[in-house]
Amino acid sequence: MSQANVTCQVRALDHLVLTVASIPATVAFYTKVLGMESDVFTVADGTTRHALYFGHQKINLHEVDHEFDPKAAHPAPGTADLCFLTDQSTEDWIRHLAQHSVGIEEGPVQRTGAAGRIMSLYMRDSDQNLIEIGTLAEQAD
Repeated sequence: MSQANVTCQVRALDHLVLTVASIPATVAFYTKVLGMESDVFTVADGTTRHALYFGHQKINLHEVDHEFDPKAAHPAPGTADLCFLTDQSTEDWIRHLAQHSVGIEEGPVQRTGAAGRIMSLYMRDSDQNLIEIGTLAEQAD
């Protein structure tokens, strides 16, 4: 009996892992500046882990030199380039970032995201990861 060819593909991103210099500094930036929720949870082996939640996604946090296995081949703080979508206007974000003394590295500038045109602002988090905040162009107009 022959097996039929099966095409496999992923459908969504469940979580990603950021290696960070300081979990408290990272949690402060992502909760206060980006509005994420933080959580501390325990896994089956009794290890305590830290995560950030937004929408249906999660960012697990590993502190440098204390990563969990398996892990990336070369985990290091400041090596990520992430884009998050928002429902707020670019102008609202400019005001919000100023209130939190977060500098805008570039933008507003038009980019192409997975769902189409976005208006983006670029900044750095506490580890110098590049963070892009994008508003869908039809919402930004």
